[in-house]
Amino acid sequence: MTVRDGETLVMVGAGPRDYVDLLKPRVMSLVVFTAFAGIVLAPGGMHPVLALVALLAIAVGAGASGALNMGLDADIDAVMSRTASRPVPSGRVTREAALGFGTVLAAGSVILLALATNWAAGALLALTIAFYVVVYTMWLKRRTAQNIVIGGAAGALPPVVGWAAITGDVTLEPMVLFAIILLWTPAHFWALAILKRDDYARARVPMLPVVASRRTTSAHVLAYAVLTAFAGVLPAALGFASLGYAVVAAGLGGWLVHRAVALHRAGLDAERAAAGRVFGVSILYLFALFGALVADHLLRGML
Repeated sequence: MTVRDGETLVMVGAGPRDYVDLLKPRVMSLVVFTAFAGIVLAPGGMHPVLALVALLAIAVGAGASGALNMGLDADIDAVMSRTASRPVPSGRVTREAALGFGTVLAAGSVILLALATNWAAGALLALTIAFYVVVYTMWLKRRTAQNIVIGGAAGALPPVVGWAAITGDVTLEPMVLFAIILLWTPAHFWALAILKRDDYARARVPMLPVVASRRTTSAHVLAYAVLTAFAGVLPAALGFASLGYAVVAAGLGGWLVHRAVALHRAGLDAERAAAGRVFGVSILYLFALFGALVADHLLRGML
């Protein structure tokens, strides 16, 4: 057993589920879906088995990032109600085990993707992992309220990695997908941070809702929601998606902006409910938008 803050904590042996939890499977699902969109939208083709291997490598790379993040942020996770039950702060997995597990998975995923597809895709996956772990987790998260604005680049890279796995290069189209996710991330994450403001304050993480006023935070959420809505229609404006997609994207963007406006107008008693709606809608927005892109591409190919 060990002692934490004067309380006795019984160490429990780690099970397979604990190592799955280290991979942050819910976050991974969104990463995998956007990477899949990049693979489908890229010109050319790839054998389905190799495409599945590429998607697996990207998923493992995302999971590796999650494990490394949990190892490095164990002290923060331990004092936040949302994360205290995670494998490392709860004592089921040691910090060293999480870091070792993540490092092995990170190296393996990069090598697998590079050998299965090309070295450009492997290098981009390595950059994604390094940016999330080093730039966001180790540097930005504890230092600036703009942590998620810059650090969000890591979460925006998977469709670019997927595209590069097929083509071996990066063109305008995947960078538009990157921009959509990059602009989406602050509104999505700050809505969650409003709900968990006390947790972040207790952990001394300078998320925007902790260091700025309610009005400033909601104004930032609204601004990024508007930028996201505009970015969402860019695929059609630039000619690699149809008018039908543009209608869907505009509707989804309007929904997100509507919820952000409601948050900005909400009083103190309604803020949490409004922030929860922004958070929920933002998740549905990204899944639906990238799903619409994939469906639009496949339908146009059939026609």
